[in-house]
Amino acid sequence: MSIVNRSIRAALGVMALMSIPAMAVAEEAVMNSANTGWIMTTTALVLFMTLPGLALFYGGLVRTKNVLSVLMQCFAIAGVASIIWFLFGYSLAFGEGNAWIGDFSKVMLSGVGKETLSGDIPESLFMMFQMTFAIITPALIIGGYAERMKFSAMLIFSTVWLILVYIPVTHWVWGGGWLGAMGLYDFAGGTVVHITAGVAALVAAMVLGPRKGFGSAAMMPHNMTMTVTGAGMLWVGWFGFNGGSALASDGSAAMAILVTHISAAMGAITWVVREWIKFGKPSALGAVTGMVAGLGTITPASGFVGPGGALIIGLLAGAVCFSATNYLKQVLKIDDSLDVFPVHGVGGIMGTLLAGVFSATSLGVFSGYGFAEGIETIGGQVYVQFIGVVATIVFTAVVSYVILKLVDKLVGLRVTEEDEIQGLDVALHEERGYDI
Repeated sequence: MSIVNRSIRAALGVMALMSIPAMAVAEEAVMNSANTGWIMTTTALVLFMTLPGLALFYGGLVRTKNVLSVLMQCFAIAGVASIIWFLFGYSLAFGEGNAWIGDFSKVMLSGVGKETLSGDIPESLFMMFQMTFAIITPALIIGGYAERMKFSAMLIFSTVWLILVYIPVTHWVWGGGWLGAMGLYDFAGGTVVHITAGVAALVAAMVLGPRKGFGSAAMMPHNMTMTVTGAGMLWVGWFGFNGGSALASDGSAAMAILVTHISAAMGAITWVVREWIKFGKPSALGAVTGMVAGLGTITPASGFVGPGGALIIGLLAGAVCFSATNYLKQVLKIDDSLDVFPVHGVGGIMGTLLAGVFSATSLGVFSGYGFAEGIETIGGQVYVQFIGVVATIVFTAVVSYVILKLVDKLVGLRVTEEDEIQGLDVALHEERGYDI
């Protein structure tokens, strides 16, 4: 009997050993419910950033006669970007392709079903999460041309820009392209979102020229209550933006949320203090703008730096972006209507570079979590970050300029002077934001 038992146990042991590889493969292919639930939540949060967060934030910053035009632009971009992302945008951004662009293997989610996974979450969810980034990026650019671009021109520009600028840069950084292969640190969109949007907004502002009456008191925000409400939504939604980019419900996501919050808080306080010193009074506009600067600047670094580094990043965001905003408007006289470049562009550039510094593990309380594979020094990581910043700026500026010029030839970019004076709400949409 003992011989039989020993034989059975031996056979079972061999079978168990033989099953280990199969079990390992099966475990790799199993959906993680916790991670899936978290990314579902963050997807909703990032969409919430655009609708209604960014729409309200921008809507309050423009004049009464243009508030609906801004809300309409945000909604229209959300619709157009979603369709493009589904049809072929996701495939070109995250398909295998080459170092520069993806392929058409996932057009209209070909081959992606309910059971298809990306890592340990459904690929449909990963696609949707990335779609929300594709929505908010061209929506950010609205701030550069607000109150003076034709609705038709806006639609064409946003569509073509998404295809020719956002999708390629996304592939370069996150889709297996050349910048990601170099070891570029961009956790949640310093290059992909903020630099591309900021540079495109600057180019658009320069091509269109300033609004009629630029620099006068008449350009002040019409509803700061709306703007502060939208800003609060952005702050909360940004936890999904950065925390969700970990693609897991784990310590990396938790730390990304923490450093995001610290940088936002420090950016807001720093901006208010600088404003208080320079102009004698702190403002709600300064507080929310500093907060957004802190959020945009920490975004590329949020998965690589610790709380100490985030504090310095927020401090620099509030101080540097404040100076950039005043310099652009008062010295260069460029009417980037809602300060997209000095806040998002400058913040994205600075945050991408600082990710190379504060990711170091040798900075004491300001240490981060290490450099990219194969990089051993701060100088080495900053060099890669610098290459990413320069490439993104040059590519975005050139392509955005060409698109704007082509759209101008096709339908004209700017509304007539009469329509601008009347306001885009009535001139373009036959509606009013306020009927009093």
